[in-house]
Amino acid sequence: MMTIKIYPPEQQDDSWFDGTNIRVQKPIGFPQENSVVQRVGPLFYWSWAHTKEKGGIGLHPHRGFEIMSYVINGQLTHGDTLGTKSTIGPGGVQVMQTGSGVSHQEEVQGPDAESFQIWLEPYLSEAMKRTPTYRDYRNEDFPVTAPAQGVSRKTLIGEGAPIQLVTDVKMWDITVAQGQAYQHVIPAGYSWAALAVRGGGTWENMNPENEPVLFHHKDFSVIEATGNNKSIGLRADRDSNVRMFAIELPTTVDYPLYQR
Repeated sequence: MMTIKIYPPEQQDDSWFDGTNIRVQKPIGFPQENSVVQRVGPLFYWSWAHTKEKGGIGLHPHRGFEIMSYVINGQLTHGDTLGTKSTIGPGGVQVMQTGSGVSHQEEVQGPDAESFQIWLEPYLSEAMKRTPTYRDYRNEDFPVTAPAQGVSRKTLIGEGAPIQLVTDVKMWDITVAQGQAYQHVIPAGYSWAALAVRGGGTWENMNPENEPVLFHHKDFSVIEATGNNKSIGLRADRDSNVRMFAIELPTTVDYPLYQR
């Protein structure tokens, strides 16, 4: 069995940081916020930030979580109490394994800066015993393949990618040309959390009696495979490309998760 649920922007949280300098759409927000989806397995938080010119968030602490920031456009500067100062551009990633505790600050620089921040949850009681770390990666550090005609797939976490986390997770930045399709097998017991960064299209369950499921730009999709491995198709509309950021995670884990 496979379930596909679509959450439009109205069912995601919409927030501001640094006055009105940074606008953030949150497919998965913090517990007190308005996102309908509270988590997907060990995926705890996902924000999608837009900044016209420049904005920042001052020094603040984290513990336990594995936190990654991915730049779509513009630049992101990170500073922390480990002594780090780092700036990355489009396609780059910053990763904190926050362990026993670290504080950091962020500054985004446009024009039209755009980025994700994603929190992944390992077994927190073990994670908080570890020494915090920071690493960054440039766009060219990640493998890009063409698994089908009109499809480009950049692997951020998974086969051939440099990021290694404790949390069981894979991530891809997938672009599908108009009218083309990408197929992927989701393992049994795993889910996809996927955000339509550009364009719209349909999810196609490979079982012929199931109708395609429509999604639009900015929609958040949660797809769950139960029982057996399930093949899912991502098809772009005929008049636009689709850019989809997809995260694959276990639907349940064998350790306690933070009680939201």
